[in-house]
Amino acid sequence: MNVQTLPYRLILASGSWGRKWLLETHGYTFDVQPSNVDEPTEARLGSCRQYVGELAWLKADNVAMTVDEGVVLAADTVGWLDGKVIGKPDDEAHARQILHGLSGRVHELWTGVCLWVRPSNMQYMWQERSLVRMVELSKDEIDTYIASRKWEGCSGAYSLEFPTDPYLTVIEGSMSNVVGLPMESLAKALNRLAELNLRDG
Repeated sequence: MNVQTLPYRLILASGSWGRKWLLETHGYTFDVQPSNVDEPTEARLGSCRQYVGELAWLKADNVAMTVDEGVVLAADTVGWLDGKVIGKPDDEAHARQILHGLSGRVHELWTGVCLWVRPSNMQYMWQERSLVRMVELSKDEIDTYIASRKWEGCSGAYSLEFPTDPYLTVIEGSMSNVVGLPMESLAKALNRLAELNLRDG
């Protein structure tokens, strides 16, 4: 692991273990300050891209005003199938329903990212899409997955395993995007901010 040295404080506005793991794996030093934003269950304008973009901005806004100096990193990740948001399951029954719906199909996985620079209040936003295929799951396989608890707190009721997953294949886009942060584009954005004078904005 290479240590990524940034000339500013980085604050992750999320308690997601997947996002923390990705940042740690890529060598970033950061603080964690989860946002407190309710996530709607439907896309207001019928667009998943709009949905994750708005939520990422709202999460960043929720944390940014408590930070004197640094860069707040917020993200939102959801699945999208048949024109509907596939968010985090409420309970086992909901997770089972989601997995049954995804079984044997290809779905979209969208992540919206917002970098909010303090104190200048500049904001950088983008959204990325991956396509994910889930193998057709038997009832016993769904039961086993439910029992593993890997679905808890995860959009789409699944947690992608590295480097390969027995049930999921990312057929387009990055694996890190599916976990919750598109690390390739994020690294470029963070490096770009490092070249700027954040204090003067």
